[in-house]
Order: sequence, then C-alpha cells, then structure tokens
Amino acid sequence: MTASLVVRLEPVRLERPRWLNTESLRLTLTLGGRFAGEQTWQTQPEKFSEGLGYQTRVQTDFAGVLPALRKVQVSRYLADFTSLSYAESDGRGKPSFETIFDRGTALITLRQNREEATAPLLSAHHDPVSLVMALRGPGLLGSGAADDLWRVAMAGGTVHVQTLPGSEVGGLAARAFYLRPGGAYVLAERELPHRLLRLIQPTDFGPVEASLHIEPRREERPERPAENAGRPRKRGRS
Repeated sequence: MTASLVVRLEPVRLERPRWLNTESLRLTLTLGGRFAGEQTWQTQPEKFSEGLGYQTRVQTDFAGVLPALRKVQVSRYLADFTSLSYAESDGRGKPSFETIFDRGTALITLRQNREEATAPLLSAHHDPVSLVMALRGPGLLGSGAADDLWRVAMAGGTVHVQTLPGSEVGGLAARAFYLRPGGAYVLAERELPHRLLRLIQPTDFGPVEASLHIEPRREERPERPAENAGRPRKRGRS
C-alpha cells in the first residue's frame, strides 16, 4: 500500500515531542567492517517565526579506509520535522549547497556555489537530516506497519519510505526503514529516547554504516559484605 504524505504549510504541531530535547549522539563509521570515521548528531530546540522547532548539526569525519574528509550538514525544522532550511559545507566556509523552504513566499530556493534557482513550495518538505529525525519518532510518518510504504517530498524529488519488519541492534529493539531512491537504511530505537542506532548509506566505495556505540547493560550484583563484617573483634589488653 502506498500513501502520500500531505502536510500543510502552516505548523501542524504546536508542541515539541517530549522524547527529543538537547541531544548529542556519536556514531562510528565502518566500511566492510573496517573503521571509516566518526559522525556526531547535535540537536537543540529552537524558536522560529514559523513556530517551535529544532536545529540539528551533523558532522561527518571520514577517516581510516576512506579519504580524510569532513562534511557538515545543518538542518532547521519545525516540531513536525518539516524543513525550514538545509545546508552542506566542509565546516570551514560558506555552505556549498543550501536549500531554503520559505513558507511566507511559498518558494523553495536552492543555492549551489554561485548558482541559484527557485521553485514553488506547494507542500511542506523534508531534508536529508529532518527526515531521519522524523523516522525516529513513533507515528510521525506512516502507520508503522511492516511493508507500509509512503512518499515524502524533498527538494530533489519524492522519496519512498518503506517500513521493514522489526529488527534489533546491540540488544535493543529497533524500527527499521528503507529509503529509495538512494537505498539508505535507518534503524531507530523503539523505546525512549528513540535514538538513532544505525544509518547505512551507499557511497562510491560501498555501503558505509554509522552505528551508535551502545554501552552494555550492567548486571546488578548483590552487595558484598564489609571485609570485617561478622568477624569477632579483638579485645585490647587491659
């Protein structure tokens, strides 16, 4: 079953979801099981003229078996996870690519290097970062049923999102999604706080996996009695 994601241009969620606040996640990149760098996701609440929302900054530092390179993505989006703007850069200068979704003028503005183009904004859009954030929250997109398929509007075209059967990452129950075109996989923690557990993205070198480092749960151990407990005390000589 295929459904369209229909979102009005005005904010549809007045309050931020309770599960997301200021947050910092660090993921390890691997390519074919070998270290390929690190990725950090930093999110903080923001208040925009269009309503309450967030800003998420994703910094990817490729290393190891991949050429050393830094990529920074910054997404500003409303509390319903629809995008207000998205930018990519190397973290040192101006964005090399930028998309602005201006709801006041109903225009999408795309800037790449010195070139600029506009298109009508007929419905709310997601960007590569806000879409991943939206998939983390239960019930934000689609019905959540396995094999559910729906369409998401993005600046580059329509993205089809398919819900996959339940999965598990590091012993944690996860919700899994497949995105096409592109062939990316998103796995998010089913329980609170719905962390991003794994992100798999195809590259020219092969599929790169970004995996959250999950601390193993510590088993509760019974308290050990004090070393001298239960031992008779020696009496001093009178």
